[in-house]
Amino acid sequence: MTPDQRFARRVQVAIVLFILLFAYFLAADLWMPITPQAQLTRPVLRIAPRVDGQVLDVAVANNAHVEAGQLLFRLDPEPFRLAVRATELALEQAAQDNRQLDAALAAARAEQTAAQATASELQRETARLGRLVQSQHVSRQLYEQTEAQRQAAQAKLAAATARIRELAAQRGATGDDNLRLRQAGNALARARLQLQYSEVRAERAGVLSNLQLSPGAYLNAGNPVAALVADEADISADFREKALRYVRLEDAASVVFDALPGHIFEAKVSAIDAGVKEGQLDANGDLAAPAVSDRWVRDAQRQRLHVSLSEALPQALPSGAKATVQLYPRDSQLADLFGRLQIALISILHYVY
Repeated sequence: MTPDQRFARRVQVAIVLFILLFAYFLAADLWMPITPQAQLTRPVLRIAPRVDGQVLDVAVANNAHVEAGQLLFRLDPEPFRLAVRATELALEQAAQDNRQLDAALAAARAEQTAAQATASELQRETARLGRLVQSQHVSRQLYEQTEAQRQAAQAKLAAATARIRELAAQRGATGDDNLRLRQAGNALARARLQLQYSEVRAERAGVLSNLQLSPGAYLNAGNPVAALVADEADISADFREKALRYVRLEDAASVVFDALPGHIFEAKVSAIDAGVKEGQLDANGDLAAPAVSDRWVRDAQRQRLHVSLSEALPQALPSGAKATVQLYPRDSQLADLFGRLQIALISILHYVY
């Protein structure tokens, strides 16, 4: 075989290999898609006190693992205890004020009864004197004096009735529905809640990070002093739209982490995002701004899905750890075989880079 023939043979072999590889990548993108654009993320909670106060002691160290409900640090509770005591006294005062109003109401009702009796007696006396005045058996002066006393008694009765209404309005409802008692009880509950908030505890299990706190520091409510990286992990992977054509929820998947080369984790598709930021339109009153591009073939849009591991990680990986995700959307043994070969090759290559 001449050198020209050998060269032509090599060119033919290269062309055939290129065609085979091109066909393989087309098929793999549909029936066994894989992406290195994946990462593990964990919820990060900002740790901040809910009340103002001075730090009394710090119960945990930076980068320590904490459980849900575990004490992180404590503010000086004495001001909050004093506030609770003050509201307890206010509640007692409200109950005492109600008893005083009850006594005043009883006295006002007694005065009303007496005024009613006096007014009724003078009403009858005035009626008798009116008849006697007509027969000239008594003087008109006596009648007019009695009439004036009757009017004064009626006015006193009206004043007593108004006083009862005023005291009844101040007293309000009886029992636990009383407004004064409910206001004092609400203030007491709020003071007790603030006392409870003087102890800052972990909302969920995780690792406490960037804790820069020491006893004696004064903290304002709502100002973060640390970050809590939760134990719950979410693995998100970005695929080209075409690659997700046959992907459905609960499809099998494999995951390889850069931090754990050689270890292939079984997983399944747990969620597929409804869209990406490019698909979100803001109603800002501006006209549409079509994308301008002079490229004949545009960049493929990537969509995000989430996978959940079927086994626990041998060690905790940090939030943001990179990964490669292999999907098996088709019920095909051949596609599964090549997909597992792909992810196995990636897991080996992770030893190199």
